[in-house]
Amino acid sequence: MNNNLVGVIVDAGHGGMDSGATGNGLQEKDLNLQASTYMYNRLRELGIPAKMTRTEDEYLPKNERIARVKELYNNSPNTILVANHINSGGGRFSCICD
Repeated sequence: MNNNLVGVIVDAGHGGMDSGATGNGLQEKDLNLQASTYMYNRLRELGIPAKMTRTEDEYLPKNERIARVKELYNNSPNTILVANHINSGGGRFSCICD
């Protein structure tokens, strides 16, 4: 591992009024948050510094999401960003784009 790593930012895509892809009674925003929470907890268990862009069902407009990513580790270039999205192979896609 890079000794200069400041931390990992885990971004749960979509959220709030932006459900992302939906189908079979599932919403992408919920699955993204579940996967992101798991990743965050696992990274922390391994001693890797990690932060999340959102920890609840919250809508983040694109500009606010970017600002939050930048501020989590003071815009350090020594961070890793993992943005979680689960695409569907059917169903209904809805994205609120700025």
